[in-house]
Amino acid sequence: MSNYRAVLYKTSDKETWNNFVLKSNQATFLFQRDFMDYHSDRFQDFSLMVYKNDKLIVVFPANIVDETVYSHQGLTYGGMLFNKDMKSIEAINSLKAILKFLNDNGIKELITKELPSIYLYNQTNNPMAYLLFKTKAELLRTDMHSVVNTKFKSYSNSRKEGIKRATKYNLRVEESHSFDVFWNTILIPNLKAKHNVKPVHSLEEITLLKSRFKNNIRQFNVFKDGVIVGGTTIFETKNVAHCQYISGNQDKNELGSLDFLHHNLIENVFVDKPYFDFGTSNINSGQNINEGLQFWKEGFGARSITQGFYKIVTGNHKLLDNVLV
Repeated sequence: MSNYRAVLYKTSDKETWNNFVLKSNQATFLFQRDFMDYHSDRFQDFSLMVYKNDKLIVVFPANIVDETVYSHQGLTYGGMLFNKDMKSIEAINSLKAILKFLNDNGIKELITKELPSIYLYNQTNNPMAYLLFKTKAELLRTDMHSVVNTKFKSYSNSRKEGIKRATKYNLRVEESHSFDVFWNTILIPNLKAKHNVKPVHSLEEITLLKSRFKNNIRQFNVFKDGVIVGGTTIFETKNVAHCQYISGNQDKNELGSLDFLHHNLIENVFVDKPYFDFGTSNINSGQNINEGLQFWKEGFGARSITQGFYKIVTGNHKLLDNVLV
């Protein structure tokens, strides 16, 4: 164990961190520091790096609130990031090093969230469920992501009818390099009216992130007679096209605008992606599911995969002492 050590990330580690993420088993752009740090004013960073001797083998995106460390709350998913070929003994000792570092520094609890399996490059290398079991992690929440396996996609009659209506109305889908029209005309008014909230990303923030990750953050809008009637913001990674925002005007059901838009994305734009992720339909901290939204997503052939949120008592690093016999 003595040759494993966890240290706090420093801004001078940015290049080392980014290069490691690019080669990791979870190489999504959300873990790049230029994405993580855009909201550094809202989260106190407490990211960790684990070294085996002098070799970096794990990074852990995180922030701290009072005496609790979280898998970074500004990211959809998280946990330990490691190389595609990491061995089990290294994963065990890396988590132990993280928990011991936290415990030694007065941090009593670690709240971690899973990375959904579709985002793993090597899906046979994911020991986290075992490590959560061994550290007596408490399951706090489970969300369900609605995911289309593009090899087995199928549309319900409702979605087919929506696509037919959109074709009759001559709707048109376009990719836009600007978010202004969708944010100001569709997304912000809808979130305000339905939930009295704002988008997680302001227009200025999503525009900034687009400038940094132009090939990963993409905006698709649907128009009727030259007027925007809906849109979706896609976060694109190697295996997955993920819908970050989906919204349409009040005529979306009559026009079939969102059916038509996502049919176009699945069948044409992202046809080569293994997975199309509509995201979650969970509300009330995961306790309930928006039935109508879930029904709509599953109309494209989407089915559910789970994402767990866990609490680990940092003192439980001791439970990893005698795993290997």
